[in-house]
Amino acid sequence: MNEGEQLCEAAKNGDSDKVRALIESGADVTHFDADGLSPLMHAAKLGHAELLKILLSAGAPWNALSPSNLSAGDFAMEAAHQEAFEVLLNAGIQAELVLGTIARKESKNANFEQDYLEDRVSFSEDKLMDSDSKAVMMAWEKPLMEAHAKAVCSGGGHILNIGFGMGLVDTAIQQYAPVTHTIVEAHPEVYERMLRTGWGEKENVKIIFGRWQDVLAQLETYDGIFFDTYGEYYEDLREFHQHLPTLLKPGGIYSFFNGLCGGNAFFHVVYCHLVSLELENLGYSTQLIPLPVKDCLGGEVWEGVKHKYWQLNTYYLPVCQSMEDTE
Repeated sequence: MNEGEQLCEAAKNGDSDKVRALIESGADVTHFDADGLSPLMHAAKLGHAELLKILLSAGAPWNALSPSNLSAGDFAMEAAHQEAFEVLLNAGIQAELVLGTIARKESKNANFEQDYLEDRVSFSEDKLMDSDSKAVMMAWEKPLMEAHAKAVCSGGGHILNIGFGMGLVDTAIQQYAPVTHTIVEAHPEVYERMLRTGWGEKENVKIIFGRWQDVLAQLETYDGIFFDTYGEYYEDLREFHQHLPTLLKPGGIYSFFNGLCGGNAFFHVVYCHLVSLELENLGYSTQLIPLPVKDCLGGEVWEGVKHKYWQLNTYYLPVCQSMEDTE
């Protein structure tokens, strides 16, 4: 048994002294045993919080995945080991704040948004797809979009939506009869379809064509704001948040499509906490409302779709408001 295997065994047994000794002798904390599990995963499965701290401080990656696509945090969540879960959650938040290893923009993908905006898209009754058979928006999101619309329209007034897509959220927003309803859409084919289907003729609707980054000067202040773009990254969402103090009126409600790391439960929790923390630093409190979505996602939903961008049973709908308004 090599030192990596020994480290996995020691982690399984909760033997802190043995783990420390093996690490000091150079054992590989990134080793995966025959079951496809790392020492960190073994410690997480059994709830050994102190062992997790030792392994993390020795460089064990918090975000490594098993063959079944589970991280140490997923194992701790599944076994309801709260202390172990919190150790891993904090490690994930700190790592993402500094490094942004999961959902941040990578230079090799920096042109993804531009590629999408220049790409052909196809519309069907239940989905909007790019030319690579990746879903831009799908009909299963309709109940979520209705919930987002209800949140951002709760104070009435003037509403802003960034990203039209299939028009699900905008259709829902219209049901609340806002005073004005501003829609920013960057894709030329989506924009043309909006005009063909009468969105430009609605009395309270103002359509602004372009990337939100390029049309900020045309925006005003709003009572409710929703953000849901395609082809962008967490960095773009963070950049938009920097403009909230200018765009959102006192007492206003902000929400966004919370698809961050929608393929892994623990990574999703890390990013829910991360975005809440970053919004808090801007002066906003975030309430995450759990919505069950399992019943919306039968296997047939994804037929013909290249990438399942959402694989979790619960969607956490963010409702953000200035902390001054919630006191």
